[in-house]
Amino acid sequence: MAKVEIYTRQFCPYCTRALSLLDKKGVEYTHVDAGMDPQKRQEMIQRANGGSTYPQIFINDDHIGGCDEMFALERAGKLDPLLSQA
Repeated sequence: MAKVEIYTRQFCPYCTRALSLLDKKGVEYTHVDAGMDPQKRQEMIQRANGGSTYPQIFINDDHIGGCDEMFALERAGKLDPLLSQA
């Protein structure tokens, strides 16, 4: 199974939606609440090449974007292959 990391903040509907999709698929992930932690937020922005909106999602250390990008991968049938890579 792929290594999945997701940076979120509280009360973010996009974060909730992204986490729900991962949960529905039974994906194990590392959840980083960066909303109230300036150091984690800076880490997220650096890893996401300037992406500062929530969530920011990484699969096997590759930045795939946020919620909309993850759902676009899902619609295109490309998310499951990414998630199955070790």
